[in-house]
Amino acid sequence: VDMDILSTSSTLISDATAVVADVATKMEPTYSKASYYTTLGLYVMSFPGIWSQIKRSTSAKIKRKTYLSDGETADNGKDLRQQAGEIMAYMKANNYEVVEAGEVITFRGLVQRSKSQAFFLVFCTLLGMASLALVLQIQFQDLVLPGIGHPNWFYLCLLSPYAGIYYWNSGDREDDFKVKLASNDDDTENEITIEGNDEEIERMWRTLELREKGMVKVEGLLEQGS
Repeated sequence: VDMDILSTSSTLISDATAVVADVATKMEPTYSKASYYTTLGLYVMSFPGIWSQIKRSTSAKIKRKTYLSDGETADNGKDLRQQAGEIMAYMKANNYEVVEAGEVITFRGLVQRSKSQAFFLVFCTLLGMASLALVLQIQFQDLVLPGIGHPNWFYLCLLSPYAGIYYWNSGDREDDFKVKLASNDDDTENEITIEGNDEEIERMWRTLELREKGMVKVEGLLEQGS
C-alpha cells in the first residue's frame, strides 16, 4: 500500500511539474504591443531635441522687442539723451562696447564659455542616452551581433561627454545688440526698440524698469501696500 501511495504521489508531482513548465513556455507579455511601439516611436521622434539643445547652446537666440519709458514731459521722466546715457551705462557695465552710433546704436560684447553650461549639456545628454539605451535594451533583448554577442546599449552613455566638448570647442562668441530710441509727439513716452540676445534683453528691461509695448503692468500686493 505504501508503495502505491508513493507511486501515485510521484506521478502527481510529475504531472504538475509538466503542466507548470508547459504554462511557463506559453506565457506572453501582458502589455499592449501597440502602446509600446507608439511610445517607442514618440521617443525616437523627440530624441533629436537633444542635438537641437546642444546646437542652440553655441549661438544667441535673437529677438526684437519694443519697450516704453516715461518721456521728458511726464513726471520723473527722461529725455532721449538721458535714456540713451542710461542704456549706454548698462551696456558698458555688462562688457559691451559701442561699434556704431547713429539712428540705431549697435553694441558688441564677448560672451565667454561657461563651465556650468558645459556640465549641464553633458548631464542632459547622459539622461537622453540612458533612456534610449533602456528602450533598445527592452526592444532587442534577443539580438546577437557577430563578434560582439548581446550588445550592452548602455555604452551609449559614454557619448555624453562629447556634448560638453562640442560646446567648449565652439569657443567664446561675439553678440551684437542694437538699440533704437524715439519719442511720441508730446514727449510723454520714450520708445526703445531692442534687437539682440533674448536673455540679455530680459535682464535689461528688468534692470532699467522698462515696460513692454502693448503690455499692461499689474501691480503686486506688496507694491499696492506700499
